[in-house]
Amino acid sequence: MTQEKTPLITDEMRAHVGKESEPYTLEVDKTSIRMFARAVGHTDPIFYDEAAAKAAGYRSLVAPPGYLGTPIFNPNAAARRGRDMGPQPSRPLTRILNGGTEIEYFDDICAGDVLTATSHVASYEEREGSIGQMLITTTKTVYKNQDGKVVAIMTGTGIRY
Repeated sequence: MTQEKTPLITDEMRAHVGKESEPYTLEVDKTSIRMFARAVGHTDPIFYDEAAAKAAGYRSLVAPPGYLGTPIFNPNAAARRGRDMGPQPSRPLTRILNGGTEIEYFDDICAGDVLTATSHVASYEEREGSIGQMLITTTKTVYKNQDGKVVAIMTGTGIRY
């Protein structure tokens, strides 16, 4: 006789799908662009030299792929981004793996831009693997620039088991 496992995904979790987070602000500045580009090994001058970036048709230094600004930290804010984990599965899952991140770009992101981001859970999926029950969570974060234009959408996958 096989014993049925309790589903990990709860009704509260299903109701949480699609609920948008409070917006948060990210600044894109020259120093952070240069530091990120250097850290990941980019050598193109558009990430370091403003004249080269402008000669290539950009407004200022270009944010390298994967850099979407630096969140503005306010230690006195009542609620800080990332604190609300949302509804939890039916039983504790103690291990977490990054299942991947994809970023779709719609416009240039340059030094001086101020981005506003909102996130939401796009889906929950339950799978059985060699390590047991797994909860796969897909989140989407939409980034808009100071003009309200969507410049990027990041899709992230987290695997808990």
